[in-house]
Amino acid sequence: MSDTSKTVKSDSAPGAVEGQTTVAPADDPTAAPVTVVDPRLLVRDEGLKGYVTEFKRKVKGGELGSLPVVIGLIVIWTIFQLQNDRFLSADNLSNISYFLSATGMLAIGLVFVLLLGEIDLSVGSVSGLASTLFAVLAVNQGMNSWLSLGLAILTGLAIGALHGWFFAKIGVPAFVVTLAGFLGWNGVMLWLLGESGTINLPSETGPVRLLGQSSFFMDQAIIGAYLLAGLAVVLSLVGNLGEQRRRRAANVPFRPTSEILLRVGALAVAAFAAAAVLNNASGVSNSLVIFLAALVIVDFVLRRTTYGRKVFAVGGGIEAARRAGINVPMVRISVFAISGGFAAIGGMFFAGQTASATLSAGGGNTLMLAIAAAVIGGTSLFGGRGSVWSALLGMLVIQSIQTGLNLLNMNQSIQYMITGAVLLGAVVIDSVSRRSQKAAGRA
Repeated sequence: MSDTSKTVKSDSAPGAVEGQTTVAPADDPTAAPVTVVDPRLLVRDEGLKGYVTEFKRKVKGGELGSLPVVIGLIVIWTIFQLQNDRFLSADNLSNISYFLSATGMLAIGLVFVLLLGEIDLSVGSVSGLASTLFAVLAVNQGMNSWLSLGLAILTGLAIGALHGWFFAKIGVPAFVVTLAGFLGWNGVMLWLLGESGTINLPSETGPVRLLGQSSFFMDQAIIGAYLLAGLAVVLSLVGNLGEQRRRRAANVPFRPTSEILLRVGALAVAAFAAAAVLNNASGVSNSLVIFLAALVIVDFVLRRTTYGRKVFAVGGGIEAARRAGINVPMVRISVFAISGGFAAIGGMFFAGQTASATLSAGGGNTLMLAIAAAVIGGTSLFGGRGSVWSALLGMLVIQSIQTGLNLLNMNQSIQYMITGAVLLGAVVIDSVSRRSQKAAGRA
């Protein structure tokens, strides 16, 4: 155990104050105890000064959250806008929002795996196989397109569960079993495509029509974008007030109403500004709507359900999770199944973008970009720390770099080098953050 471990005295002791915990260094019982105040109580009592104090504490303790990637995104957008004034145009931002969704779906599944401190190298091949299976069933076999879609996603879930079984039950390292899957499922995809190597998907096919670049929420109606923005604001307000009510009833520190209104207000400004920009182009694409809906649902699962807490617990420490009664093998299998399922969904997004299933589906740098998106967005490679929103933030960075360099007519080699540098920077920040947390006794 770290030498920063502490002995905690109960809050129920005489003189204890709500939200305060009295601690003393374990290696020096005679040292004067230190009172640690819950951040919510600090902000509630001190107002703006409390925010500043809490921000400084997080930075010193290595709890940077999404701050580095947000700053990085601002810098990237500023540089490209100065180089080409079309970068922040409505049409270009609309393209960025549309094309980030396919790889973003793969990144959502990878977040689950990374939270365990593992890796899944098969998601690119699984996405390509899923789109190919859909094309074979819907076009070659004449099966109902939505039934074909369901079978393709179930195939992705089954493949992921199989990888998880080899990892959790047999003990094959995740790197090895998913690398084998990367090669093997790519071979199955090539076999299904046959000599032609391509199966074209009719534009009127249900999922293709839904995910195509010309498909927009509520048929390009302006109200659609503002409706989504309003829904996001309402859900955020209801969720925050509900959490405040539950914490108040449990007599534990809670966010003050003023802070909640400030947070929701900031979200409202960002959401309605984004809606206005997208409306100046063609509207909100169905792909982006589905991607954002997936983020909201998965975020709820990870943060608000018992299963989500088990995932974080296993990622934080396997032995501690076992002693807490968590079925570690089943959590591992389910996580890889989720990764395979989202890979299959991402494959359908790729198929919708190109209206075809091809040899290149899920190939190239798809896998690397999906992993990079999750890591750049803030999910730790060491497990136990991260959020599904990192898939969105990471993909915004990556897609912005790709689109910006395309506007400047830069060679693809430059794109790879810059993306690689950004990924390395994200991992360095993650490593430094973990060291800071250990030094602060929070690891």
